[in-house]
Amino acid sequence: MFDETTSRRQFLRFAALGLGVSLFPGLALAQAARGAGAGQAAAAAQSLPYRVGQWLPSDEAVLRSWMAAHIREVETNPGQLHPVMAEFKTLIETDPVVYMLFHQMFEEIPRRRRFRRTPAGTPQVRDYKHMLLLINAILTTAPEYNTTGLVGFPINAILDWPMGTGSGFAAFTNDKVNAQLKKVLNAWGEFLSSKDSCYVLSDDPHRGWFGRDAKKAMPNFVAEFQCDPGKPYHGFSSWDDFFTRRFREGQRPVASPKDDAVIVNACESAPYKVAHNVKRQDRFWIKSQPYSLTHMLAGDALADRFVGGTIYQAFLSALSYHRWHSPVSGRIVKAYLKDGSYYAEALSMGFDPAGPNESQGFITDVAARGMIFIEADNPAIGLMCFMAVGMAEVSTCEITVKVGQHVTKGEQLGMFHFGGSTHCLIFRPQVKLAFDLHGQKPGLESKNININSRIATVLS
Repeated sequence: MFDETTSRRQFLRFAALGLGVSLFPGLALAQAARGAGAGQAAAAAQSLPYRVGQWLPSDEAVLRSWMAAHIREVETNPGQLHPVMAEFKTLIETDPVVYMLFHQMFEEIPRRRRFRRTPAGTPQVRDYKHMLLLINAILTTAPEYNTTGLVGFPINAILDWPMGTGSGFAAFTNDKVNAQLKKVLNAWGEFLSSKDSCYVLSDDPHRGWFGRDAKKAMPNFVAEFQCDPGKPYHGFSSWDDFFTRRFREGQRPVASPKDDAVIVNACESAPYKVAHNVKRQDRFWIKSQPYSLTHMLAGDALADRFVGGTIYQAFLSALSYHRWHSPVSGRIVKAYLKDGSYYAEALSMGFDPAGPNESQGFITDVAARGMIFIEADNPAIGLMCFMAVGMAEVSTCEITVKVGQHVTKGEQLGMFHFGGSTHCLIFRPQVKLAFDLHGQKPGLESKNININSRIATVLS
């Protein structure tokens, strides 16, 4: 482990503006106005496609003035590579296929003006060595609060345009590359779970999570979440402890707790899609991204039970509560994690400026994920599956229940670490459901439905 330096922390303080994306809804997307006058900025931002989960880049003026200088600083004084990054470098340089792909992915980025900078507005990464240096600098920093831009998926921003190339797709679906990326993300997770990451849980008026600006954005934080303002860092032991915070008792009551016909929202999430008559295998890589059960459930023997059934998918936003709760009461039949990709996106979607956000369906088949099969107490539901899907930096799924355990509707099943992604509820074809999406149509512009709120009722 290399020593953390002030310059590296300073670099990421502004990388939070440059390589990251906003954690707050309603912020203008700075690159929308690239090349436009100030009077056109708002209209340009409104015309852009919605970014799932509202991880949005912002404030390009700040990005350009600070990021260029700090990228140069990291390049000039790179320091020692973290062991996992040195291992990553060795993988790239010793495996001929990986070496070729990590060269070609940067060469395949179009030379047009749009691609000269990352989607966050920062100078485009030039090659794999540049990429390694920038990721290396991230591993001993934690996200700071900022009203105009905050690091959400910093590694994702570094890789965004390369991800959209043919060689990038091949690289980020490569088993060796994904095994190494898992080590990289685990190393960062270790820092985010350490006391050293608490430096962002300060009362700094602009950058601290308990400072003036953050309190304006989260005015009910103390009332809603378990914390103690009288203790250092409000009683949180690390950034990850803060990020996986729990609601106070009574904040998210379970809808109809004694009625097993009512299914509740398993995550604090926004409805993305409801699909019926789902196929065993489908062409999940095409633009419509239909669900393909065999691939989603990683060839599990239970997959056939759901052929012709229904899938409900919803996505988490960046400030969502990140724990998962059981949508039904029942017994845990099977629970396990499935390794997968971290930065693969559907080529059918082209260059996604917030990739892989526009690949929500695709990543249910290929990304790192956790599967929990539940035999519901209500026989009209029977066997169902909750599937948590990791995405980019948010690929650490932790299952906290065990096979054979009985869970009550609303009881915790597990959690995402550092961020949120997407999740699915999968039902057998015999289950007839009336969905209650709280007046919304599923899609990229839907809003969070509270966890434990009713989202469906089983029809008899």
